[in-house]
Amino acid sequence: MPAATVQDVHDLAAAMPHVTVHRPGTPNPVYQVGGKSFVFFRTPRPDAVDPDTGERYPDVIVFWVGSEADKQSLVQDPGTPFFTTPHFDGHPSVLVRAGRIGELDRDELAEIVQDAWLAQASKRRADAWLAGRGT
Repeated sequence: MPAATVQDVHDLAAAMPHVTVHRPGTPNPVYQVGGKSFVFFRTPRPDAVDPDTGERYPDVIVFWVGSEADKQSLVQDPGTPFFTTPHFDGHPSVLVRAGRIGELDRDELAEIVQDAWLAQASKRRADAWLAGRGT
């Protein structure tokens, strides 16, 4: 399977049902379902910095997850590019730098995006989407 790209993030998120894209005062898109964000591209923030230079990461993408256990399984797996910061303690989401998205293949990224959507979609929408997939 080919390596995932940032364009894949956009394509996969936009392809989910009932998605709207917002750009609240920045050029960075926020993908929402039912008014709830499930994938968004962060502006540089002081909590996500290069440990060597102290420079703020300019390319952080946030994905919602279903639970704290899901979050921990992703951020604690050394084989994934996911991380978190103290700012996101207790928040059901994981972070990844756009520059590292290619460490995932497109199928892995699709699962992350779908799980993010499911974490934020209403039960009715989630059930309908899952039923349409035969799951």
